[in-house]
Amino acid sequence: MTQPSTSAPRRRSFLAGLVGVGALGVVGCAPAGGASGPAPAGPLPTAVPPGTRLTISIRTTLKQLEASGELAKLPFEVPEWPNVTAGPDVIQAFRAGSVDLAANAGIPPLQAAAMGFDARIVAVAHRETPTYQFATAPGTDIASVRDFKGKRIAFSQGQAQGVLVLRTIKELGWSNDDVELVALTSPQFLTALQSRQVDVAVLAEPSTTKYIGQYGKDGARVVDMNAVDLLTVLWAPVSVLQDPAKAAAVRAFIPFWAQGQVWAWEHPERWIDHYYVKDQNVTAADGDRIVKSHPRPYFPESWDRAVEWERETAELLARGGFTPPVEVADLFDRRFEGLAAQSVPATYRSRP
Repeated sequence: MTQPSTSAPRRRSFLAGLVGVGALGVVGCAPAGGASGPAPAGPLPTAVPPGTRLTISIRTTLKQLEASGELAKLPFEVPEWPNVTAGPDVIQAFRAGSVDLAANAGIPPLQAAAMGFDARIVAVAHRETPTYQFATAPGTDIASVRDFKGKRIAFSQGQAQGVLVLRTIKELGWSNDDVELVALTSPQFLTALQSRQVDVAVLAEPSTTKYIGQYGKDGARVVDMNAVDLLTVLWAPVSVLQDPAKAAAVRAFIPFWAQGQVWAWEHPERWIDHYYVKDQNVTAADGDRIVKSHPRPYFPESWDRAVEWERETAELLARGGFTPPVEVADLFDRRFEGLAAQSVPATYRSRP
């Protein structure tokens, strides 16, 4: 793993740094400024031609469809399910043409737009309670978020983890200068904590459980957060959505994505065994605790709140000087609006 740098991000110069390097190598930087092209127009294609292929980077959906027996029912070919998860790495994979569709928080589409890369959100799910936690490095004396002042915090502006840090700083009534933001991407967070190159990082399960299990005896601990990362989105490059066959495949996939999450919620024991135990190598007891900490899936019929959430986040990033302004409404391909909600029972179309 690449050793993380401990230098603080220098606002927009940090954006340029994230553009250049990702999991798939170095690519050129597109001009910043937002979604650069018009959204694909016209009715959504519904017929998926034989031989249509879609490369999808959503491991949880793969595992849900495996466990539920639905994987073979996809009406198109998936030649590969790359395990690319961090927002900056997904953007690089999109640019390289090695991923057609991914699931992320709401931040990577903003980051892509700020870089001038053209992609659109095609499905939305909401989380109404915190799903991330702060983790501290071994040997620190940090017990609450109030102890973060002056501390080194891992910060990835292109991912949900970074915006959760900014929202927490705002919640505390501080400025960004009251902490030291250390420019990293989320795959580097664990290494940075373990080596004490940062004092605090945002982690998600099952990484949190694994980390505390290994380093809790050395003083590492979890600090709860209040900030909520509202959105999970499916998104794809505009070039994919302009291809009628692939656009039809994306449309067909959205119900599988939503129904897979519902299946996991309704079959927790099978989900824990198939994913957390056999794939993520955590114990059944830890898997049970992780699943119980997650809110019930929620797929809103309207995207209005999602658009407003993205707008608030874009303004927070722009005010901090991390990204230029982004026209948030252009990030959503509203031809897909409601497809996820329509594919699940009414229970999952209302707030938990």
